[in-house]
Amino acid sequence: MTKRSADPANGSAPAARQVPMRDFSRSLPMSLLRAREAVMRQFRPSLREHGLTEQQWRILRALAAIEAAEVTELARTAFLLGPSLSRILRDLEARNLIERRTAKADQRRSMVSISKEGVKLMASVAPTSEAIYAEITRRFGARKLAELQEMLGELEQSLAGLGSADETIAEG
Repeated sequence: MTKRSADPANGSAPAARQVPMRDFSRSLPMSLLRAREAVMRQFRPSLREHGLTEQQWRILRALAAIEAAEVTELARTAFLLGPSLSRILRDLEARNLIERRTAKADQRRSMVSISKEGVKLMASVAPTSEAIYAEITRRFGARKLAELQEMLGELEQSLAGLGSADETIAEG
């Protein structure tokens, strides 16, 4: 496959310019990914200092907010695929940061909760995390940050019933 370049002599544009879509850099998914990356760049050094990945931290944060979660529910809550979650849970369990037990209602299911060691680790990360949040708030503005979080929640809710594009096209 060869890349077509613009030919000013005959007025043709490169193939990419002929696609009737918004500019790549202005697409909503790319804007959200760039913003996420800008935010996570602030938190990664602290997480690394504590020997945590972003995904491990997400799991600990999710578990700290509840008593226990079934593994599939935890995957949904933390936005992780099952195989990735299984590997991460093994790592966290080996470090004694989480505890696993069999669900009483269904012996095939596993329940996960944060351990005392996990809570201690979170408590050691929390001051730096809160300082980073304070700096983000200072730079971006408390009002704008609250509005952004509200708008993102509204976007999520407005798209919740929509389904995927494949489902929408199939239904239409």
